[in-house]
Amino acid sequence: MLHDISIPLGAATPEWPGDTPFSCGWTLRIATGGSVNLSTLTLSPHIGTHADAPLHVRDGWPASHELPIDPFVGPAIVCTVPDALAPVELAALDGLPDGRIERLLLRTGRSIAAGAFPEAWPTLSVRAVEELIARGLVLLGVDAPSVDHRESKTLDVHRALFGGGAYNLENLDLRDVPDGEYELLALPVSIIGADGAPVRALLKR
Repeated sequence: MLHDISIPLGAATPEWPGDTPFSCGWTLRIATGGSVNLSTLTLSPHIGTHADAPLHVRDGWPASHELPIDPFVGPAIVCTVPDALAPVELAALDGLPDGRIERLLLRTGRSIAAGAFPEAWPTLSVRAVEELIARGLVLLGVDAPSVDHRESKTLDVHRALFGGGAYNLENLDLRDVPDGEYELLALPVSIIGADGAPVRALLKR
């Protein structure tokens, strides 16, 4: 069974406050004499389910078209995060296995999936991220809008991930996915020079 853990894109999809919202217009319509229906899209690459490129947080780091494929495909663990606004350490994550963890998807319960942008959400501490990278982490995913706190200006978790050779997924929909082990397929669209890319994310038990 496949779980689609992507946020559908539409006019009602909440964007990060101040970012470009999603809109769909029409260049041609059959109803008005066009030979086809031809749509045109305007959106931020960070709306809905997406991967950030390292360029998002530092000039000179890789852009979206330079994101590797391997981190976004393979075994993944879904784990619920305690509802806390202080940075969460690994010891607080119940059910996290010992040993190597390559892909970790965190359920915070503070998702845009219900149609509203959350005021705040739990995040891992930088120390927890560094510990995970030492255990083989290549991808950290969250159902929240960011792996960092909403008010963060330094984006320390982003920088710890990218600096350690790992990547991220944001705005996942994990509401109907129990904690446990899965296979993940979540490929970012290859957009030359962009700082993020939309993703269609799927989990298989």
